[in-house]
Amino acid sequence: MQNAQLRLKSASSQATTILITLLGLLVLTFVIGRMMPADPVRAIVGEDATRETYEMVYHQLGLDRPIWEQFLRYLGDVLTGDFGTSIRTGQPVMQDILRALPATIELATFAIIIGAGLGIPLGVMAAVNKDRWQDHIIRVFSLFGHSMPIFWTGMIALIVFYAHLGWVGGSGRMEQFYIGLVDERTGFLLIDSLLAGETDVFWSAVNHLILPASLLGYSSSAYITRMTRSFMLDQLGQEYMTTARVKGLSRRQTIWLHAFGNIRVQLVTIVALAYGSLLEGAVLIETVFAWPGFGQYLTSNLIIGDMNAVMTCVLIVGVIFILLNLISDLLYRTFDPRTK
Repeated sequence: MQNAQLRLKSASSQATTILITLLGLLVLTFVIGRMMPADPVRAIVGEDATRETYEMVYHQLGLDRPIWEQFLRYLGDVLTGDFGTSIRTGQPVMQDILRALPATIELATFAIIIGAGLGIPLGVMAAVNKDRWQDHIIRVFSLFGHSMPIFWTGMIALIVFYAHLGWVGGSGRMEQFYIGLVDERTGFLLIDSLLAGETDVFWSAVNHLILPASLLGYSSSAYITRMTRSFMLDQLGQEYMTTARVKGLSRRQTIWLHAFGNIRVQLVTIVALAYGSLLEGAVLIETVFAWPGFGQYLTSNLIIGDMNAVMTCVLIVGVIFILLNLISDLLYRTFDPRTK
């Protein structure tokens, strides 16, 4: 009975924290929208509009009202699912974002699989071989991945692997020939092409996904490798590791069952944050590869001053990080029963 009450209290506290965080996010998004140097009225009416037209739209947008009233109006619109209309497309902003977001999720998901699949084993290997040649090579490998500009590596990779060698697809999500052959059911091209039975479109999409996902995965693996190495070094220096070896456990068992087992919870947070960063930070790679995703949508609307789209994108990025933190908390309880 007491455990049930504690769980209920914990769930209630977590829900309250999430609501407060969301409210703070809404306030921050509203403030950012008002502090941006772009003039939303001028973006709508154009530079050649008359003063009367400008003032009419200014009044229609409610910008002549007190700031607190503007925020309450914005809050009410958000709670009813009204995020405004995009100036650039003339469509509801959320409709545009839901069309662009799956492309970025597809790209970021494959990238984090590559990043975690590469970064975690390399981090463990570097820690186990601290200050040996393996450690030095892995640290240099991570340093390059962390320091090289992603737009530069993207352009070089396109020139080498696409233009010269022809190993992978170029820009876009698939070959131009296949555009329009698959109906958008989920927005995820790999899934939609399989549902439609278009295997040629599927392999074309995979071919175009390999290079940008690998570059993003390499970039995130650098961060994951460094953090994994740091966590493992801390565990390998603990007394229980020596005790485990004295008890007869093999080196492999002490490393993977004990040391690595104790850093899984920390790695969940690292991988979740890296995934969130890929979702909101793939702007440059999407630009280089003409990838029609969330980052490119945000950039194009930021350039023309479409504040409805920009504010909604900022809000969605915040919600994504909140959801990833919530998922991390749930995974904590799976990996470490003591947190229940």
